[in-house]
Amino acid sequence: MPYLSRELKRTVLDQTGLKGKYDISLKWNPEESPAGMAQGQENAKPGTASAPPLESSVPSIFTAIQEQLGLKLVSTKGPVEVLVIDHIVRPSEN
Repeated sequence: MPYLSRELKRTVLDQTGLKGKYDISLKWNPEESPAGMAQGQENAKPGTASAPPLESSVPSIFTAIQEQLGLKLVSTKGPVEVLVIDHIVRPSEN
């Protein structure tokens, strides 16, 4: 799930109940994902439009996951693991 979380710029929790590792092939258009959109905007030169999608027949990542894998991404609220650093002190010289 780390790749999917990075791609969507959101935490993705696996609630499928599927065990083990799977070798899958997923065809989707990265230009239509949240990360692809943000990346296209960051790299675009002022006054120019971002690059057109790779192929109009290639679905977004959300559609591809549902149609090609039979899984569905559902946005919900829930607990996630967070690391909070509230204080930092430089080590003293010994």
